[in-house]
Amino acid sequence: CRTGAPNVGAEARANRVLMGRALTTAGFVNYPTEWWHWSYGDRYWALLSGAPAARYGPAATPVRPA
Repeated sequence: CRTGAPNVGAEARANRVLMGRALTTAGFVNYPTEWWHWSYGDRYWALLSGAPAARYGPAATPVRPA
């Protein structure tokens, strides 16, 4: 369901607007075809925010205690 889908009820639309304002203010970006999909620090975020690159890379393999 798209973030701006016209076929959702008024309450759902208002909640999406509120959530969008809060997350956008915090620096997140929305994947517009999925109202629940918000990104921060990944490649999609970098593309939409104008950042030169993602904020993180591959995680190191954790070391298990002996």
